[in-house]
Amino acid sequence: KFVFRPLRRFTAIEAASGLVLFAATVVALVWANSAWSDSYFDLWHTELELSIGSFHIGGEAHPLTLEAFVNDALMAVFFFVVGLEIKRELVTGQLRDPRAAALPAIAAIGGMVVPAALYFAFNAGTDASGGWGIPMATDIAFALGAISLLGKRIPRQLRIFLLTLAIVDDIGAILVIAFFYTEHVSTGWLATAAVLLVSVGVLRMLRVWYIPLYVVLGCGLWLATFESGLHATIAGVVLGLVTPAKPIQSEQEARAWAEWLREKGDEVFSVDVRFAAFHMRESVSVAERIETALHPLTSFVIIPVFALANAGVPLGGGVIGDAASSAVTWGVVAGLVLGKTVGVFTFTWCATKLGLGSLPPQLRLSHLLGVASISGVGFTVSLFVTSLSFENQQLIDQAKIGILGASALACVLGLSILWWASRGPQTNARPAGEVDYGTGKVNELLGEREPLGVG
Repeated sequence: KFVFRPLRRFTAIEAASGLVLFAATVVALVWANSAWSDSYFDLWHTELELSIGSFHIGGEAHPLTLEAFVNDALMAVFFFVVGLEIKRELVTGQLRDPRAAALPAIAAIGGMVVPAALYFAFNAGTDASGGWGIPMATDIAFALGAISLLGKRIPRQLRIFLLTLAIVDDIGAILVIAFFYTEHVSTGWLATAAVLLVSVGVLRMLRVWYIPLYVVLGCGLWLATFESGLHATIAGVVLGLVTPAKPIQSEQEARAWAEWLREKGDEVFSVDVRFAAFHMRESVSVAERIETALHPLTSFVIIPVFALANAGVPLGGGVIGDAASSAVTWGVVAGLVLGKTVGVFTFTWCATKLGLGSLPPQLRLSHLLGVASISGVGFTVSLFVTSLSFENQQLIDQAKIGILGASALACVLGLSILWWASRGPQTNARPAGEVDYGTGKVNELLGEREPLGVG
């Protein structure tokens, strides 16, 4: 009941942002291989120093480059939105119902375990073995953007399956980063982060919703996490998970305020509309409001900037040849293209045979094979894990080439399978009895035909 409209809005944003992300990737590759390539690397290697009184981040003792700032600070905002998305799904979305979430969750586990195992098989016993987390991720923006090219030929349930799979995939990636890509931890800073997190929890219990206060505490939590040795993006995820995802007012109360406005008829004034709208907005949770506000920022600014900073791989000087003979590159390609397809499809098929879940009636095994293949489009988090896995620039470049090549191949293969599976007349009609509520609920109650957003 509370799933389809939020997912439709989310899908629309991610599909559009996939094109922006693709454009940023192309610009990065062209720039890094042009006559102005030095300016590209000089820009992202520019050293920064942030000062708060006598406290310094960066400088000679701990150099902080512009690329590191993008990866550690801006990406924390992205992971904050991921945390909000996970919290909303756990409270009011697909992940709330264990039976509905079981099948895509099992598919996601297969899509993480098999790619990691394939990569490790290629690189076991070498210095590059630590990169096993690289092919585990599915890029939501690219994957949903790709299947949107097929329009209404793709059943709605397939998009929801892919989106839920990607959300569980994000949870897995966050756990991998937290537990396997953290080397040294400062207990003092970690204790500071814990105190700040408890403070956020206390304010929630006291029902204090003064946003600037949370912004200050959030920045402090990010700083403490950054200095503790944990990757700073973990702070963003944790903040997202503790954000309230249940609305203060019920849907029935919101409808009562809408009815009150209708009953006033010609006597309604602007102050009445603002008053009623305020109360109806309280039927939309804080997490959903913040997610709606930040999604355009992360989708159209932060992620493209991340791609611009990380996708620029120099392809001259024998780099392509080295990558073609590199176990790192082939491990990534095998993991994303073969591992994702086999893992997602096989785990899902086995789960249906064991009675752990069932495919929606609109989906066939050919649809499942196509979405399993397109889940191999790993980009944002794969590049992110690459930066955590290696210090050797040659290994980083080889992994990036593998990610770019494998993502393109998985996209073409997945779209081809889905096009073949979706031949003939298709329908995305909503099943009888299914109600479409969500982010646009307030506008629907006021009689608007299209959701205008709640902020």
